[in-house]
Amino acid sequence: MTIMSDDRMRTQISSKDGFIAALDQSGGSTPGALRLYGIPDSAYSGDAEMFKLMHEMRVRIMTAPAFTGARIVAAILFEATMDGTVRGKPVPAFLWEDRGVVPFLKVDKGLEAEKDGVSLMKPMPGLDPLLARAVKLGIFGTKMRSVINLPSKAGIAAIVAQQFEVGAQIAAHGLMPILEPEISIKSPDKAGAEALLRAELIKGLDALPADKQVMLKLTLPEVPDFYSALVSHKRVARVVALSGGYTRADACQRLARNHGMIASFSRALTEGLTRSMSDAAFDAALASSIDAIYQASTAKV
Repeated sequence: MTIMSDDRMRTQISSKDGFIAALDQSGGSTPGALRLYGIPDSAYSGDAEMFKLMHEMRVRIMTAPAFTGARIVAAILFEATMDGTVRGKPVPAFLWEDRGVVPFLKVDKGLEAEKDGVSLMKPMPGLDPLLARAVKLGIFGTKMRSVINLPSKAGIAAIVAQQFEVGAQIAAHGLMPILEPEISIKSPDKAGAEALLRAELIKGLDALPADKQVMLKLTLPEVPDFYSALVSHKRVARVVALSGGYTRADACQRLARNHGMIASFSRALTEGLTRSMSDAAFDAALASSIDAIYQASTAKV
Protein backbone atom coordinates (compact mmCIF):
# COMPACT_ATOMS: atom_id res chain seq x y z
CA MET A 1 0.00 0.00 0.00
CA THR A 2 1.41 3.39 -0.90
CA ILE A 3 1.80 6.26 1.56
CA MET A 4 -0.61 8.30 -0.59
CA SER A 5 -3.45 5.78 -0.28
CA ASP A 6 -2.67 5.57 3.45
CA ASP A 7 -3.15 9.36 3.73
CA ARG A 8 -6.37 9.18 1.73
CA MET A 9 -7.63 6.41 4.00
CA ARG A 10 -6.71 8.42 7.11
CA THR A 11 -8.62 11.46 5.84
CA GLN A 12 -11.63 9.35 4.92
CA ILE A 13 -11.65 7.64 8.33
CA SER A 14 -11.42 10.83 10.35
CA SER A 15 -13.67 13.18 8.40
CA LYS A 16 -15.80 11.63 5.64
CA ASP A 17 -19.58 11.37 6.06
CA GLY A 18 -20.78 7.79 6.34
CA PHE A 19 -20.39 4.78 8.62
CA ILE A 20 -18.38 1.62 9.15
CA ALA A 21 -19.81 -1.74 8.10
CA ALA A 22 -18.86 -4.44 10.63
CA LEU A 23 -18.54 -7.68 8.64
CA ASP A 24 -16.47 -9.41 11.28
CA GLN A 25 -18.60 -12.07 12.95
CA SER A 26 -16.16 -14.86 13.81
CA GLY A 27 -16.20 -18.38 15.31
CA GLY A 28 -18.66 -17.88 18.18
CA SER A 29 -21.13 -15.55 16.49
CA THR A 30 -21.05 -17.06 12.98
CA PRO A 31 -23.74 -19.78 13.46
CA GLY A 32 -26.15 -17.14 14.81
CA ALA A 33 -25.42 -14.79 11.91
CA LEU A 34 -25.97 -17.61 9.41
CA ARG A 35 -29.26 -18.61 11.10
CA LEU A 36 -30.51 -15.02 10.76
CA TYR A 37 -29.48 -15.18 7.10
CA GLY A 38 -31.64 -18.30 6.70
CA ILE A 39 -28.93 -20.99 6.85
CA PRO A 40 -29.64 -23.56 9.60
CA ASP A 41 -26.84 -25.31 11.53
CA SER A 42 -27.74 -28.52 9.69
CA ALA A 43 -26.72 -26.98 6.33
CA TYR A 44 -22.99 -27.37 7.01
CA SER A 45 -20.57 -29.54 8.95
CA GLY A 46 -17.38 -28.15 10.45
CA ASP A 47 -15.76 -24.73 10.48
CA ALA A 48 -14.48 -24.81 6.89
CA GLU A 49 -17.99 -25.19 5.42
CA MET A 50 -19.41 -22.66 7.90
CA PHE A 51 -16.82 -20.01 6.97
CA LYS A 52 -17.30 -20.71 3.26
CA LEU A 53 -21.03 -19.91 3.62
CA MET A 54 -20.21 -16.82 5.67
CA HIS A 55 -17.74 -15.66 3.01
CA GLU A 56 -20.43 -16.07 0.32
CA MET A 57 -22.79 -13.88 2.38
CA ARG A 58 -20.10 -11.21 2.86
CA VAL A 59 -19.20 -11.23 -0.84
CA ARG A 60 -22.89 -10.74 -1.64
CA ILE A 61 -22.91 -7.69 0.65
CA MET A 62 -19.59 -6.24 -0.58
CA THR A 63 -20.55 -6.54 -4.25
CA ALA A 64 -24.05 -5.05 -3.82
CA PRO A 65 -24.46 -1.75 -5.73
CA ALA A 66 -25.07 0.31 -2.56
CA PHE A 67 -21.93 -0.95 -0.80
CA THR A 68 -19.54 1.86 -1.78
CA GLY A 69 -17.56 4.70 -0.26
CA ALA A 70 -20.46 7.05 -1.00
CA ARG A 71 -22.14 5.89 2.23
CA ILE A 72 -19.62 3.48 3.82
CA VAL A 73 -16.26 4.84 4.95
CA ALA A 74 -14.81 1.50 6.09
CA ALA A 75 -15.50 -2.19 6.63
CA ILE A 76 -14.20 -4.43 9.43
CA LEU A 77 -13.23 -7.92 8.29
CA PHE A 78 -12.71 -11.24 10.02
CA GLU A 79 -9.26 -12.79 9.39
CA ALA A 80 -10.61 -15.46 6.99
CA THR A 81 -12.38 -12.70 4.99
CA MET A 82 -9.17 -10.67 4.77
CA ASP A 83 -7.44 -13.75 3.34
CA GLY A 84 -10.25 -14.41 0.83
CA THR A 85 -10.95 -12.96 -2.59
CA VAL A 86 -13.80 -11.08 -4.30
CA ARG A 87 -14.01 -11.16 -8.09
CA GLY A 88 -10.45 -12.48 -8.24
CA LYS A 89 -8.96 -9.76 -6.00
CA PRO A 90 -7.82 -9.98 -2.36
CA VAL A 91 -10.73 -8.62 -0.28
CA PRO A 92 -8.85 -5.56 1.15
CA ALA A 93 -7.74 -4.49 -2.36
CA PHE A 94 -11.26 -5.00 -3.74
CA LEU A 95 -12.78 -2.87 -0.97
CA TRP A 96 -10.38 0.05 -1.42
CA GLU A 97 -9.71 0.01 -5.17
CA ASP A 98 -13.14 -1.06 -6.45
CA ARG A 99 -15.42 0.25 -3.70
CA GLY A 100 -13.59 3.16 -2.05
CA VAL A 101 -14.09 1.51 1.36
CA VAL A 102 -11.21 1.44 3.89
CA PRO A 103 -10.41 -2.11 5.12
CA PHE A 104 -10.00 -2.92 8.84
CA LEU A 105 -9.31 -6.28 10.51
CA LYS A 106 -10.78 -7.74 13.71
CA VAL A 107 -7.79 -9.10 15.66
CA ASP A 108 -9.05 -10.33 19.04
CA LYS A 109 -9.37 -14.05 19.80
CA GLY A 110 -12.51 -13.81 21.91
CA LEU A 111 -13.16 -13.18 25.59
CA GLU A 112 -11.89 -14.50 28.90
CA ALA A 113 -14.39 -15.66 31.55
CA GLU A 114 -16.02 -12.77 33.42
CA LYS A 115 -14.08 -11.40 36.39
CA ASP A 116 -14.71 -8.15 38.29
CA GLY A 117 -17.85 -7.61 36.17
CA VAL A 118 -15.93 -7.61 32.87
CA SER A 119 -14.53 -9.98 30.26
CA LEU A 120 -11.00 -9.13 29.12
CA MET A 121 -9.66 -10.25 25.75
CA LYS A 122 -7.94 -13.62 25.54
CA PRO A 123 -4.17 -13.54 24.95
CA MET A 124 -3.11 -13.01 21.31
CA PRO A 125 0.25 -14.74 20.98
CA GLY A 126 0.17 -14.60 17.17
CA LEU A 127 -0.71 -10.90 16.97
CA ASP A 128 2.57 -9.52 15.53
CA PRO A 129 2.70 -11.92 12.53
CA LEU A 130 -1.02 -11.30 11.88
CA LEU A 131 -0.48 -7.52 11.89
CA ALA A 132 2.52 -7.84 9.54
CA ARG A 133 0.34 -9.89 7.14
CA ALA A 134 -2.49 -7.34 7.41
CA VAL A 135 -0.13 -4.49 6.48
CA LYS A 136 1.05 -6.42 3.40
CA LEU A 137 -2.58 -6.94 2.30
CA GLY A 138 -3.37 -3.22 2.54
CA ILE A 139 -5.34 -3.23 5.81
CA PHE A 140 -5.51 0.26 7.37
CA GLY A 141 -6.50 -0.54 10.95
CA THR A 142 -7.77 -3.11 13.43
CA LYS A 143 -10.57 -3.70 15.91
CA MET A 144 -10.64 -5.64 19.18
CA ARG A 145 -13.51 -6.16 21.59
CA SER A 146 -13.81 -6.67 25.32
CA VAL A 147 -17.06 -6.56 27.32
CA ILE A 148 -18.20 -4.70 30.43
CA ASN A 149 -21.24 -6.08 32.29
CA LEU A 150 -21.11 -4.19 35.60
CA PRO A 151 -19.96 -0.75 36.79
CA SER A 152 -16.83 -2.19 38.43
CA LYS A 153 -14.06 0.38 38.81
CA ALA A 154 -11.29 -2.25 38.95
CA GLY A 155 -12.76 -4.27 36.07
CA ILE A 156 -13.23 -1.27 33.78
CA ALA A 157 -9.72 0.03 34.58
CA ALA A 158 -8.33 -3.39 33.60
CA ILE A 159 -10.34 -3.42 30.34
CA VAL A 160 -9.13 0.03 29.31
CA ALA A 161 -5.51 -0.70 30.27
CA GLN A 162 -5.55 -3.86 28.13
CA GLN A 163 -7.15 -2.06 25.17
CA PHE A 164 -4.51 0.71 25.21
CA GLU A 165 -1.64 -1.76 25.74
CA VAL A 166 -2.62 -3.90 22.73
CA GLY A 167 -3.47 -0.71 20.82
CA ALA A 168 0.16 0.42 21.21
CA GLN A 169 1.38 -2.93 19.82
CA ILE A 170 -0.95 -2.45 16.81
CA ALA A 171 0.09 1.18 16.25
CA ALA A 172 3.76 0.06 16.21
CA HIS A 173 2.93 -1.72 12.92
CA GLY A 174 1.60 1.56 11.46
CA LEU A 175 -2.03 0.45 11.83
CA MET A 176 -4.94 2.43 13.31
CA PRO A 177 -6.38 0.63 16.37
CA ILE A 178 -10.12 0.72 17.09
CA LEU A 179 -10.49 0.15 20.84
CA GLU A 180 -13.83 -1.51 21.61
CA PRO A 181 -14.70 -1.77 25.30
CA GLU A 182 -18.36 -2.73 24.75
CA ILE A 183 -20.82 -2.14 27.59
CA SER A 184 -23.54 -4.80 27.49
CA ILE A 185 -26.97 -3.30 26.81
CA LYS A 186 -28.21 -5.80 29.45
CA SER A 187 -26.04 -4.27 32.19
CA PRO A 188 -28.14 -3.60 35.33
CA ASP A 189 -26.42 -0.19 35.64
CA LYS A 190 -25.38 0.74 32.12
CA ALA A 191 -25.16 4.49 32.87
CA GLY A 192 -22.92 3.80 35.88
CA ALA A 193 -20.59 1.71 33.73
CA GLU A 194 -20.53 4.47 31.08
CA ALA A 195 -19.39 7.07 33.62
CA LEU A 196 -16.49 4.88 34.78
CA LEU A 197 -15.55 3.97 31.20
CA ARG A 198 -15.51 7.59 30.01
CA ALA A 199 -13.22 8.62 32.90
CA GLU A 200 -10.79 5.74 32.23
CA LEU A 201 -10.73 6.37 28.48
CA ILE A 202 -9.93 10.07 28.98
CA LYS A 203 -7.02 9.09 31.26
CA GLY A 204 -5.71 6.65 28.63
CA LEU A 205 -6.10 9.16 25.80
CA ASP A 206 -4.38 11.95 27.76
CA ALA A 207 -1.38 9.63 28.23
CA LEU A 208 -0.97 8.84 24.50
CA PRO A 209 2.05 10.33 22.66
CA ALA A 210 1.29 13.51 20.69
CA ASP A 211 1.77 11.76 17.33
CA LYS A 212 -0.62 8.89 18.07
CA GLN A 213 -4.38 8.55 17.53
CA VAL A 214 -6.88 5.75 18.15
CA MET A 215 -10.49 5.19 17.23
CA LEU A 216 -13.11 4.21 19.80
CA LYS A 217 -16.04 1.84 19.25
CA LEU A 218 -18.59 2.25 22.03
CA THR A 219 -22.07 1.11 22.99
CA LEU A 220 -24.65 3.84 22.36
CA PRO A 221 -24.93 5.72 25.68
CA GLU A 222 -28.01 6.20 27.88
CA VAL A 223 -27.57 9.99 27.83
CA PRO A 224 -27.20 11.56 24.35
CA ASP A 225 -23.77 13.12 23.69
CA PHE A 226 -22.37 11.51 26.85
CA TYR A 227 -19.16 10.78 24.95
CA SER A 228 -18.72 14.26 23.42
CA ALA A 229 -15.44 14.76 25.35
CA LEU A 230 -14.10 11.66 23.56
CA VAL A 231 -15.41 12.80 20.15
CA SER A 232 -13.49 16.08 20.46
CA HIS A 233 -10.31 14.61 22.03
CA LYS A 234 -7.14 15.32 20.00
CA ARG A 235 -5.98 11.69 20.28
CA VAL A 236 -9.23 10.32 18.80
CA ALA A 237 -9.57 9.93 15.03
CA ARG A 238 -13.27 8.94 15.24
CA VAL A 239 -15.82 7.61 17.70
CA VAL A 240 -18.05 4.90 16.26
CA ALA A 241 -21.06 3.19 17.78
CA LEU A 242 -21.87 -0.52 17.97
CA SER A 243 -25.48 -1.69 17.74
CA GLY A 244 -24.98 -4.17 20.60
CA GLY A 245 -28.21 -6.11 20.08
CA TYR A 246 -30.50 -3.11 19.60
CA THR A 247 -32.75 -3.40 16.54
CA ARG A 248 -31.71 -1.27 13.57
CA ALA A 249 -34.57 1.18 14.19
CA ASP A 250 -33.67 1.59 17.87
CA ALA A 251 -29.92 1.79 17.19
CA CYS A 252 -30.44 4.44 14.50
CA GLN A 253 -32.75 6.48 16.75
CA ARG A 254 -30.17 6.45 19.55
CA LEU A 255 -27.29 7.19 17.18
CA ALA A 256 -29.03 10.23 15.67
CA ARG A 257 -29.00 11.82 19.14
CA ASN A 258 -25.20 11.47 19.50
CA HIS A 259 -23.37 14.23 17.61
CA GLY A 260 -20.03 13.33 16.06
CA MET A 261 -20.61 9.57 16.46
CA ILE A 262 -21.05 7.36 13.40
CA ALA A 263 -22.28 3.77 13.19
CA SER A 264 -20.19 0.63 13.11
CA PHE A 265 -23.08 -1.80 12.96
CA SER A 266 -23.01 -5.55 12.34
CA ARG A 267 -26.33 -7.22 13.13
CA ALA A 268 -28.27 -4.00 12.59
CA LEU A 269 -26.71 -3.67 9.11
CA THR A 270 -27.67 -7.18 7.95
CA GLU A 271 -31.06 -7.30 9.73
CA GLY A 272 -33.69 -8.74 7.38
CA LEU A 273 -31.25 -10.03 4.74
CA THR A 274 -31.76 -13.70 3.84
CA ARG A 275 -30.06 -16.13 1.50
CA SER A 276 -33.32 -16.99 -0.32
CA MET A 277 -33.90 -13.39 -1.47
CA SER A 278 -33.46 -12.68 -5.18
CA ASP A 279 -30.42 -10.51 -5.90
CA ALA A 280 -32.73 -7.58 -6.68
CA ALA A 281 -34.60 -7.95 -3.37
CA PHE A 282 -31.35 -8.45 -1.42
CA ASP A 283 -29.72 -5.39 -3.00
CA ALA A 284 -32.81 -3.25 -2.34
CA ALA A 285 -33.05 -4.35 1.31
CA LEU A 286 -29.34 -3.73 1.88
CA ALA A 287 -29.56 -0.30 0.18
CA SER A 288 -32.44 0.64 2.49
CA SER A 289 -30.46 -0.50 5.55
CA ILE A 290 -27.35 1.41 4.41
CA ASP A 291 -29.43 4.53 3.83
CA ALA A 292 -31.05 4.40 7.30
CA ILE A 293 -27.70 3.92 9.04
CA TYR A 294 -26.05 6.64 6.92
CA GLN A 295 -28.84 9.09 7.84
CA ALA A 296 -28.44 8.33 11.58
CA SER A 297 -24.66 8.76 11.27
CA THR A 298 -24.82 12.08 9.44
CA ALA A 299 -28.16 13.84 10.09
CA LYS A 300 -28.27 14.47 13.83
CA VAL A 301 -31.20 15.62 15.95
